[in-house]
Amino acid sequence: MPVAYSVGNEEYHLKIRPGDVGRYVILPGDPGRCEKIARYLEDPRFVASNREYTIYTGTLEGEKVSVCSTGIGGPSAAIAMEELIHCGAECFIRVGTCGGIEENVLGGDLVIATGAIRMEGTGLQYAPVEFPAVADFQVVNALAEAAKADGQRFHTGVVHCKDSFYGQLDPDSMPVRGELKSKWQAWLDCGALASEMESAALFVVAAARRVRVGTVLLVLGNQTRRAKGLEDIQCHDTEQAVRVAADAMRRLIKRDKTS
Repeated sequence: MPVAYSVGNEEYHLKIRPGDVGRYVILPGDPGRCEKIARYLEDPRFVASNREYTIYTGTLEGEKVSVCSTGIGGPSAAIAMEELIHCGAECFIRVGTCGGIEENVLGGDLVIATGAIRMEGTGLQYAPVEFPAVADFQVVNALAEAAKADGQRFHTGVVHCKDSFYGQLDPDSMPVRGELKSKWQAWLDCGALASEMESAALFVVAAARRVRVGTVLLVLGNQTRRAKGLEDIQCHDTEQAVRVAADAMRRLIKRDKTS
């Protein structure tokens, strides 16, 4: 078990202790979404808020389930996962947003990540770049079942993860524009579905710490379609992604109880 950096018995960043959170945790990026997600739990209560981390805990199917925001990017997401693990969490679902890469990934669709391109730095502190960033098979299945049951249009596959939002959005403004653009074309050619900023780090941390994690993302829009002059549907309502994440967590809890 890794050493916990705490003050007394309280985790340094999340300001939580063992017992404050459940085995199961939903991880949005934005702390502003935590209360909204907590409404899907039974008897939710506010636990703590510090920096980018806001935490609620309630129950699903009789099991304690928590919601914890991670902020933007791999470093803060990894801190959240580490400190939640210290307090007993072992199954995570990231619910967030992304930009479509593949042409047929439209705004308003959901993307369920099976793996992630490790174009980020946090995971390198855990495993060499040759080690793949992959989601837990059980969590992926639960998310796909939940999306199908909810009637959502969804895609499963590899997502791209980066540390620089504007390096993706405006590569021509960057001194390393040639490298960024050639790699972006490679991700397109290899069938990457969408781009976001947290899943690769979470997948690698989960592998190192032997916990389960998966990701479901709302597609906000698609810059490949914009570049080709195609219709680019815009969607910013995360409700369907949240609903799918909550249903998937229910399915995982039920499965765990019978296995």
